[in-house]
Amino acid sequence: MSDEQTYLLQYTYVEDIVDRRGPYREAHLERIRAEQAAGRIVMAGALGNPPVGGAIAFRGVSTEHIEQFAAGDPYTEAGLVAAHRVDLWNLV
Repeated sequence: MSDEQTYLLQYTYVEDIVDRRGPYREAHLERIRAEQAAGRIVMAGALGNPPVGGAIAFRGVSTEHIEQFAAGDPYTEAGLVAAHRVDLWNLV
């Protein structure tokens, strides 16, 4: 395993995310795919069914990079993210 630190970006979505995310979904997913292709995101996905939030695991980047990613996420810009947090993920 790499000795690079892994951080988890966690989103809490608004209640009606499923009804409102349509116009922003592809742009949201494209940003994630671009970060995956660059080796900065190792996994990502929605939490719950229907989704109540999302989680994105970043490796080898600063918390500032993650905060910038969150701020520029189409879901955030559209008001679909009620809250977010970034935590160091101590993998075992």
